[in-house]
Amino acid sequence: MSDGMAITDHLAELRKRLMYAAISWLVAFLGCYAFGERIFEEIAQPVRAALPEGSSLVFISATEPFFTILKVSALAGLVVAFPVIIWQVWMFVAPGLYGHEKRFAIPFVVISSLCFGTGTYFGFALVFPTIFSFLVNYGTSVSGVEAMLSMGAYLTLATRLLIAFGLVFELPIVIFFLARMGVVDHIWLAKHRKYALLTAFIVGATLTPPDLISQVSIAVPFVVLYEVGIVVARLFGRKKAVDDALDDAAAAKSD
Repeated sequence: MSDGMAITDHLAELRKRLMYAAISWLVAFLGCYAFGERIFEEIAQPVRAALPEGSSLVFISATEPFFTILKVSALAGLVVAFPVIIWQVWMFVAPGLYGHEKRFAIPFVVISSLCFGTGTYFGFALVFPTIFSFLVNYGTSVSGVEAMLSMGAYLTLATRLLIAFGLVFELPIVIFFLARMGVVDHIWLAKHRKYALLTAFIVGATLTPPDLISQVSIAVPFVVLYEVGIVVARLFGRKKAVDDALDDAAAAKSD
């Protein structure tokens, strides 16, 4: 019965955290919707710069502009609400942590938010101009073909890429917690470096358009951040003797 109650309590806590995360996203979405057109103008800058002179983004259905602004507002709302969402993730897992591990709460939220924001900025400012310039130039090099890109299709691709870059930049955070839990250590990570390289290109091929530039733009940061994760695991990984003593002390105190 107690196990059943424990599972029920976990599900109730999960539902509460998901609700808080959803509400924060909704509030951020509503705030961003007021600036939806301006946000879309900013996001569309890389592809507008890549289009030939006289070309512009188009819409191919009457509802496309409306839903595009809704989607871009939802994307901006996700970025704005990300710290709150990450905090809810932390609050869900915190009861299973020891007291000395809970001190990572604020650093976890701050660093995770910075990593996600850095990833999206990296993708938008450094990768988007190269990707879309290459794709548009390649397309217009075909005889008799003009560039008429749909604003909805562009936003769908841009959203997928931005979220992909944001999540890839979370890799050191993921490795940090795996190392703290003792699941991996820096020796294991270094030993399996070749599999990380393979994973990087699989992730790049899955999340980006089917061109080499896009795939490499995801794979290279993945590999670099994996190496950063090895350093993180070396510095902050679980040191069994010390952590076991702290765990025993925490358990004794709770008793």
